[in-house]
Amino acid sequence: MASSGSSDTGAQSEPRLEHDPRSRNRLIEWLVVDGSRLLLTIIISVGLFGLLLILNALGVIGFTDQGSVTRMASGMIAGSLSLVTLVVSVNQLILSQEFSPVGKHRDQFSSVMQFRQDIEQQADIPRTPMEPTRVLSVLADTIGTNASRLAESVADSPNAAYRQQVTQYAQSVEDNAQWVDQSVDEPQTNAFDALSVAIAYDDGWQLSTARYLRNSAPALSAETETAFDDLIESTRLFSSAQEHFKTVYLQRELTRFSQLIIYTGVPAVFAAVFIILIHGGLGTPAISAAALPSVVSLLVTLVFVPLVLLAVFILRTATIIRRTATVGPMLLGERR
Repeated sequence: MASSGSSDTGAQSEPRLEHDPRSRNRLIEWLVVDGSRLLLTIIISVGLFGLLLILNALGVIGFTDQGSVTRMASGMIAGSLSLVTLVVSVNQLILSQEFSPVGKHRDQFSSVMQFRQDIEQQADIPRTPMEPTRVLSVLADTIGTNASRLAESVADSPNAAYRQQVTQYAQSVEDNAQWVDQSVDEPQTNAFDALSVAIAYDDGWQLSTARYLRNSAPALSAETETAFDDLIESTRLFSSAQEHFKTVYLQRELTRFSQLIIYTGVPAVFAAVFIILIHGGLGTPAISAAALPSVVSLLVTLVFVPLVLLAVFILRTATIIRRTATVGPMLLGERR
């Protein structure tokens, strides 16, 4: 059966036939996405505490000038209160998405159930798993199977160059699908791990290349065309799963972030008040000069903990949104 569409190939260069989602720097990936936000906050806070002590020991900064220290603490109080206000706004945004009339809820529920039925039909299974990791595993297995069928369908193609292109592409898709399956099957894999694997999987590249290979073929057998259609459909389902997991994760992450800001924001305000009280006398600070650098450094670190939390959480959510900002095979820039 001849291929009719060539709109993707007119002025477009030949796409990459291989892609490795594991090519990013592991340390950067841990910092911006994979690493525990609480652990990263603790590391940065301890580093800030140590930096303050080192700078004080070197004479770069000091904590004995009551005027400058109290002005700094007053600014910290205002900043902490502003951050708590921001959290209230975030919670209002989340709540506005949770409240919905019955009709809207029914539509959302029907869409989710239809999505699960599509997975069951495509993967030929009786029931779609409940766990996000298992859903990704099922879709990855389906994608790998369809890619293998695609390679087999062109094994007897008389066009050697086209056969090599499709086989190379199918092998790359199988390798990536196997990587997804192995990643989500690791022990102690949680819902965020599933999302992390999903956003690392470049489904846009896979869809674009599949359409290019299908539309640029001199001729396609019915078996090859069906294999292409099945591979594209299973990849679309993977993209939908990625978007669904992202939405659920961001709602849960913003709620967790709000809780942590409250837990750390209130102590931060009290820490800033203590800094003022320590330097509030007319004479020397209320504690000994030997203990003053350590105490004030600790209090300052506590004040900055909510800001560090804000930075590490926004860094992760912004990275996730940036990498999944487009729908379908559209490249706006490098996925950083």
